Amino acid sequence: MKDGFNAFEMAQAQFDRVADLLSLESGMRELLRWPMREFHFTIPVRMDDGSVRVFRGFRIQHNDLRGPAKGGIRFHPQETADTVRALATWMTWKCSLVDIPLGGGKGGIICDPRRMSPREQEQLCRGWVRQIFKNVGPVSDVPAPDVMTNAQHMLWMLDEYEILAGGHYPGFITGKPIGMGGSLGRTEATGYGVMFCVREAMRRLGREVRGMTAAFQGFGNVAQYALRWFTAAGGRAVSVSCWDAHDNIAYTYRRGDGVDPDFLVSITDSYGAIDRQKAVAAGYEVLPGEEWIKQPVEILVPCALENQINADTVRQIAPSVVLLAEGANGPTTPDADPVLKQRGIYVLPDFLCNAGGVTCSYFEQVQAAMNFYWDKEEVLKRLDSIMTRAFHAMADLADARGVFMRDAAYMIAVERVAHAARLRGRA
Repeated sequence: MKDGFNAFEMAQAQFDRVADLLSLESGMRELLRWPMREFHFTIPVRMDDGSVRVFRGFRIQHNDLRGPAKGGIRFHPQETADTVRALATWMTWKCSLVDIPLGGGKGGIICDPRRMSPREQEQLCRGWVRQIFKNVGPVSDVPAPDVMTNAQHMLWMLDEYEILAGGHYPGFITGKPIGMGGSLGRTEATGYGVMFCVREAMRRLGREVRGMTAAFQGFGNVAQYALRWFTAAGGRAVSVSCWDAHDNIAYTYRRGDGVDPDFLVSITDSYGAIDRQKAVAAGYEVLPGEEWIKQPVEILVPCALENQINADTVRQIAPSVVLLAEGANGPTTPDADPVLKQRGIYVLPDFLCNAGGVTCSYFEQVQAAMNFYWDKEEVLKRLDSIMTRAFHAMADLADARGVFMRDAAYMIAVERVAHAARLRGRA
C-alpha cells in the first residue's frame, strides 16, 4: 500500500460493481470476492557476506474453479499481501475472459533483486519453492515470471521443485528458458497481446494503427515488445518512461519524431532502466517520469505498476487521446473511470489487454504436457486468435448492453467463474 492506495480494495470494488450488474446472489459474491487460500512465509537466505537475511514471501490462490491457479511471482521491495491478493483476483478474471482453463493466483517476495547477487537470488528462488512445495504443482497452481523475475529465476524454481518431487515436471512453472521447457513466443506474448487488442480497437473505431501516436509508461518486457510491434505497424511512439534505480526516480524519454525501440533496448538494463546519458547523447529529451501521461498523443499505454491513472492524474491526459491500452495490472483506479467515460476514451481493460502473457503460459503448459513444442509462428497465430476473439466478445457485449468496456469484460469473466461454481455445487 502506498499513499493510501490499496490494490485489493480496488479489485473488490470493481467486482462489487459487476456483481450488482449481474445480480449475483449473496453467497456467490462472498465466494468470489475473497481468495480461496493464502500462504505467508519467511525465507532465510545466507547472503554473500555470511549474514543471514530473512525475506517475506507470499502465494495467494484466489480461485481454481475453472482450473489450476495461475499467476506470476513478483520480486519487489514494496510488495504487500494486499497487492498480491489483488493481482491473484485479476488473474482469475483474466483467465476467464480469454477462456483458458485456469484460475487465478499470484506470488511475491519482498526484496530488491537489483541489490542481490545471482547466488543470493538463486537461494531466494529455491527457498520460496521449499516453503510452498506442497501447495503448488502442474495440476494445482502454476507460477510464472512477473515484475523483476525472469526465465533464470523460473528455472531455479523448477529445478528445486523437481529435486523435491523426484521427477521431471516441466509444467510446474512457465516462462522458462527456450530449450528447458519454455515456449517460443513467450517473451513477445504480453506486449504483442496488448497490440493485438489495440489493432482490433482501431478497426472498431474505423481507424488504423499506421500513423497513430502513442506514449508508453514502463520499459520492461511488456512495453518493449508492444513498442516494437507498434512501430513496425507504422505507429509513432513519442515517449517512453521508466524507473531509474540509480537515481530512485522515474524519467520520461521523449523524441518528437519517434523513439527507436531497438536503440533504447540496447541501452537498457535487465530491469528496464534506460541509460540516461546515452539517451541524451542520442537526442532524447529527458522529462520527469509523470510527464508520460501528459503527452499530446492518441494512445496511452501504461505498462508499469498499479495506481498510475487515478482521480488526480486522469485529468492530465491530453485532449488528443482516444485510446487507453492497459498493459499493466490495475493501472487505472475506479475513481478515474468516470472521467474516461465522460471524455469518451476507448478503454482496453488490463485483464484483457495484458492477457497475452498468461495465454502463452497456458500454451507452454500444453506443450510441456505433450513434450512437443510449436514454432514461434504457430504460437503467435494462436495467441492472436484468442486475443482477437476475447476482444470482440467484450466489445460486442459493451455495445449490446450499453456498458463501459471494463464492465463488459468483468461481466463475461465473473459470470463464467460463477457458472463453474454453480456446476460444481460450490454456491
